[in-house]
Amino acid sequence: MKAINRIIDRARARPGRIVLCEGDDPRVLQAALRATREGTARILLVGDRARITQVADNEAIDLSGMTLIDPADSPLSAGYAEELFRLREKKGMTRAAAAEEVRKPLVFANLMVRMGDADGSVAGAVHTTADVVRTAIQVIGTDPSFKLVSSFFLMMLCEPFHSLKGGLIFSDCGLVVDPNAEELSEIAMAAADSARNLLDEEPRVAMLSFSTSRSAKHAAVDKVVAAAERVKALRPGLAIDGDVQLDAAIVAEIANRKLPHSQVKGRANVLVFPNLEAGNIGYKLAERVGGAVAIGPLLQGLAKPANDLSRGCSAEDVFHVIAVTVVQAQEAAARAAR
Repeated sequence: MKAINRIIDRARARPGRIVLCEGDDPRVLQAALRATREGTARILLVGDRARITQVADNEAIDLSGMTLIDPADSPLSAGYAEELFRLREKKGMTRAAAAEEVRKPLVFANLMVRMGDADGSVAGAVHTTADVVRTAIQVIGTDPSFKLVSSFFLMMLCEPFHSLKGGLIFSDCGLVVDPNAEELSEIAMAAADSARNLLDEEPRVAMLSFSTSRSAKHAAVDKVVAAAERVKALRPGLAIDGDVQLDAAIVAEIANRKLPHSQVKGRANVLVFPNLEAGNIGYKLAERVGGAVAIGPLLQGLAKPANDLSRGCSAEDVFHVIAVTVVQAQEAAARAAR
C-alpha cells in the first residue's frame, strides 16, 4: 500500500478537526468536500461567510457537512483577541490591534488551534509561506523539544519504474536557508520524528553532503559532521549516517563499498540536506525528473500542527496535506497525553 494511502486510512480512523482559512479558493473547497465525504477530517472553514458561500455555489459544493466560521461575527473572536494581546503585548501589540488582527482568517485559524478549538491548520494556497510560517510560530508556538521550526516534503515513489519504492522524508527543502550545525541537527531530529509518525517506520537518517565519511575536507563537510555527531549524542538509538553522499545513502551496494560501518546501510528513508539550496533542488529533481509525488512543504517543530501549501497546489494536494495534518494532530495529542 502506498504511504499516502496508509496516512489517509489512519486519518479516517480518527478524523481530527482541521481548520482551513482559504475557503474562498475553489481548490480548498474541493479538498474540504472530499475530506468531509471520505471521513478524513472534520472541516472548519474560516473566512468571509458570503464569499465562501458564493464560491461554493459557483462550484456546486455542498457545505452542509462543514462548519463555517466568520471572524467578523464569531463569539470566539473576543476571547481570541485577548489571547493574542497577551501573546504579543511585549512586542507592542495593543488590544485594539489584536481585535483587528483576529479578523484575519489566517490569524483566527491559528488561534483556533492554539485554543484547542481545532486540531490543526492548513493554509498556503493563497497566503505566502512567510505569512503561514510567521503566523504559526507567533500564535501556535514551537514544540519545546525543538529549537526551531523547519519543513519537510513527503516524497512518494510508488510507480513501477521507481527502483526505490515507498515514502521518503526530504528536509529542509522550504524554510531554513543556511542552517548551522546545531540547527541542522534539530532539522534531522524533527525529520526523524516525522518519518516515524507518517511513514510508520523506524527512521534511517542520511546527513547528505558531497563527501562520504570525510572523503573531502571543507567547512561545509565539517558542518554536516558536527550536526550528525550532535544527533548521535542526543538520540543514541537513532540510525544515522553523516556525512554521506546521496548514492551511499540510498543504494546498499554503494554504501557497503563506501561506508562499511554504516548504520543506515544504503536504506535511508530520511534525507537531510545541508542547506535550503540543495534541498529545494533535490526535491524538485526527484519530482520533475524522477517522477516522485511531492507532498508539502509540511512544517515540523510546532507545538501543534499547522501546514503550508504551495500556491500552485491542486485540490488533491490540499486533500493530502489535510490527511497528513490529521495524523500529525493524532501524534501531538498522544505526545501531550504521555
